[in-house]
Amino acid sequence: MVKLLLGWNIIAGHEGEYFDFIVQQFEPSLLAMGLQTTDVWYTTYGDWPQIVTGVVASDLETMLQVLNSERWRVLKERLLQHVSDYQQKVIPANGGYQL
Repeated sequence: MVKLLLGWNIIAGHEGEYFDFIVQQFEPSLLAMGLQTTDVWYTTYGDWPQIVTGVVASDLETMLQVLNSERWRVLKERLLQHVSDYQQKVIPANGGYQL
């Protein structure tokens, strides 16, 4: 399994729209593309992204197909309307908390 780690900060004033988007569009779209959310972390203090989330795919090929798809591009564009300082990386999934 491989994990896609995502991190970002919610743009001030976008909190309501952000949470609606995550629940109604982002999560269902991830599932439909074959990705499963494993963890979501909310940072309240420190020099880290406000949100860090991990999603897994069964293998690297599946992850790369998702990340190279038009569906992912559109979903990410919608996310970027509500967040700043977006970052992502693909790593081997080990089952624990990963950065």
